[in-house]
Amino acid sequence: MKIAVIGAGAIGGLIAGYLKLKSQGVSLIGHADTVKAIKEKGLEISGVRGDSSIKIDIATKLNYTPDLVILCTKTQDIESAVKENLMFIKNAVIVTTQNGVQADNIVAKYIPEENIISSIVMFGSTYLEPGKIVHNFEGSWIIGRVSGDNDEKVVEISKTLGQAFPVILSEDMKGMKYLKIFVNANNCIPAILGVSMQEAFSDIEISRISVAIWKEGMNIVQKAGINLVSLPDFGVEKITKLTSLPGIEAAKIFSMIMVNLSKEPLYGSILQSIKRKRSSEIDYINGEFVRLAESCGIEAPLNKKLTEMVHVVERSNAFFSKEDLLDSVK
Repeated sequence: MKIAVIGAGAIGGLIAGYLKLKSQGVSLIGHADTVKAIKEKGLEISGVRGDSSIKIDIATKLNYTPDLVILCTKTQDIESAVKENLMFIKNAVIVTTQNGVQADNIVAKYIPEENIISSIVMFGSTYLEPGKIVHNFEGSWIIGRVSGDNDEKVVEISKTLGQAFPVILSEDMKGMKYLKIFVNANNCIPAILGVSMQEAFSDIEISRISVAIWKEGMNIVQKAGINLVSLPDFGVEKITKLTSLPGIEAAKIFSMIMVNLSKEPLYGSILQSIKRKRSSEIDYINGEFVRLAESCGIEAPLNKKLTEMVHVVERSNAFFSKEDLLDSVK
């Protein structure tokens, strides 16, 4: 199987590198600076599986027709990535990996729906610089159809991806994808402060904001009639139990969980984009709560404020202080 991974950031680089180590025919599509670095030094991955330097074909655009495309750009970059490579990928199987719930809808404007397989990434990695990635923690790769039942094509792709990561087939991707928004919703905090997740959430006051994000989110999905479905190692009950506790008690538990996520500093996808001077996926995470709330005729003031603050950081490249953040959301 000829595999093209489009997007050479933290997740795309990790996926391409590990599939290549399993002798898959993999090529990587990335920005010019990443292409240059990997051609010169190889793709360098460190972290929980040790250190690897991997020689892999990389270019800024496709020049052949792959059987499988793993789309690893940010959601806001999907459309341009698909359009730039459309002549080569229009008949390929496309696996989306993005956070939020909009990726498949965007791809479906250009690719037949039967060729789109959705996925949720539960492993974590950090983009250090072009061609250098840290694999922070292990996790499964969940795949399935967002609409319709899983078929032989999904099973075939799961076997290929399973060579690099534990793969789980899901019959309810929608419910899982909405729960994954909760998992990612706190990435906005370190992005606003410009610090690692461990540093941000070692502060109990900051962790209280995160619990409040979840409380507001739970109210919204309940009003929208969305049934959340548990993820591997992250059940729905983790959120329902935590949000039912008194604020300080919940914040202490949340803080302990987040501080121990990874031995290496973990920055989250939103801050990683900002550090690369690129727009983040905030509108598809916390912004998705805001959009869903508006569709139900209710408000999401906390998630709306945090989304706005991330956009301020994106525009100014200047971070807020802890005091600024607490004052803005109190």
